[in-house]
Amino acid sequence: MEKIWLKSYAPGVPTEFDFEPIALHKALKATAQRFPDRPALNFMGKLITYSELQDLTERFSAGLASLGVGQGSKVALVTPNLVQTVVAIYAALRLGAVAIPNNPLYTDRELTHQLQDSGSEYVVAWDTLVPRMLSLREKTGVRGVIICHLRDFLPFPLRQLFPYVKRDLHLKIPKQSGVHEFMDLLKQSGPTPPEHDSHPDDTAICLYTGGTTGVSKGVELTHGNLSANCRQLRAWCPGFRDGAEVILGCLPLFHSYGLTAVMNMSTFHGWCNVLIPKPEPKPILQAVEKYKITLIPGVPTLFNAIIHSPDVKRSGLQSVKGCFSAAAPLPLETIRGFRDLTGITISEAYGLTESSPCTHAIPLGGQEKPGCIGLPMPGTDAKLVDIDDFTREITDLNTPGELCVKGPQVMKGYVNRPDETALTLRDGWLLTGDIATVDEDGYFTVVDRKKDMIISSGFNIYPREVDEVLFECPKIREACAVGVPDAKSGERIKAFVVLETGVQATEEEIVDHCRKRLARYKVPKYVEFVDELPKSAVGKVLRKNLRSDIGNGPNA
Repeated sequence: MEKIWLKSYAPGVPTEFDFEPIALHKALKATAQRFPDRPALNFMGKLITYSELQDLTERFSAGLASLGVGQGSKVALVTPNLVQTVVAIYAALRLGAVAIPNNPLYTDRELTHQLQDSGSEYVVAWDTLVPRMLSLREKTGVRGVIICHLRDFLPFPLRQLFPYVKRDLHLKIPKQSGVHEFMDLLKQSGPTPPEHDSHPDDTAICLYTGGTTGVSKGVELTHGNLSANCRQLRAWCPGFRDGAEVILGCLPLFHSYGLTAVMNMSTFHGWCNVLIPKPEPKPILQAVEKYKITLIPGVPTLFNAIIHSPDVKRSGLQSVKGCFSAAAPLPLETIRGFRDLTGITISEAYGLTESSPCTHAIPLGGQEKPGCIGLPMPGTDAKLVDIDDFTREITDLNTPGELCVKGPQVMKGYVNRPDETALTLRDGWLLTGDIATVDEDGYFTVVDRKKDMIISSGFNIYPREVDEVLFECPKIREACAVGVPDAKSGERIKAFVVLETGVQATEEEIVDHCRKRLARYKVPKYVEFVDELPKSAVGKVLRKNLRSDIGNGPNA
């Protein structure tokens, strides 16, 4: 496919992408030399400069080395957004080890699988999760657990008060073999080990997919993949300045979006990362106003929550210069609501864990096309192929096909799954599993997941289209459409609906709303009202979970 999207790039965005890959830990060292006194992290008011972050990283790498961690070791993390999370990742990479962030909300079964599959040897864990990690140690190859406490990096006087006012968030672990305190390892008196000379093709991070399309798989991302994606995102933001921005760190760092667009993005460019351990609208809005946040990477549910928060004040958002939304489709009503509130148009971005993650985005300062995922980022190629035949490229505009991407941010492969890697990576192209179209300006639009497609009476129905229509109903806050088995037509559509607070509606009202806006075969046959939709840790609605629950609801 001809790169027709290049003509639509915003002013200042390069059409050619030429960069020198750099290891993530070396990027931190370089930034600490450029901006030694610039705040790198802000944790509940506690500021840590880049020189201090580099020092913490070097000292913790000495602690890890004393345990035997070195080149090729696997260090897992099961933590929220803490200072220790950032330090531990860069310290592990500094030794040539692989960092494996895990979702703290996962079940023991899920964590057991990921620890075993990745070959994790040490786990850095939040204290409240340590008892679980100790029980899992017997089922996995984990040799030791390193304990992090929320209080460790709190500012005075919160640190002194925390154990008493937040007993549910603080757990004292008895001393035992194979269990180490994070702060004790920082105080190791041994010499700082030399920095490993990491190659761009070396695996840096192993992230496990959320399992929304099947068994959770470990994605190997190299230093080259992750450094490239940081440079691509930076090129997309020509109006931002190195050493001057403040980024909201509410996205979990165990997710590829938070890892790249928050942690690594800020580290590469000397920005201050305001860490939010528990992302809720009120503390997020307070942080935006208090710390003069300039960039908000978020997810649709976050922006939707901000719009509907009773604590939101237009004046408190005046410092914000840009917003990115990814990890799930961004409803048009959310775009409009946020723009009405702030005057800012959210840039919808797109990507996968397998692409580090960003491949497309609406240009900041360029042409706005709400509902699109935007243009391929610098250095990224894209094409559409037949859903059932990768070799047949679709070149007609506005014609659906499976989106395939190629670029320096595309993963090395899946851990221990050569067959799945071969199916997903073909001739250098990453098959995304998403169905998309492209218009004359090079803007791509995802119409749905390949595996989420509903087939009713021979018609292909993309549930995203139904979702958008449901969102247009003023009584609906959130909605999600799925296919349910039907003996006559194969599948029919069922809509799960969350109403606005204090509002009532009937199934007939919702169906009538859709009937006026959709072809008859796309109108939901069933409507179930629910209090909330199941979501992943980053706010992505889990359509798969809704499908698995069908049969339990009153309208099934």
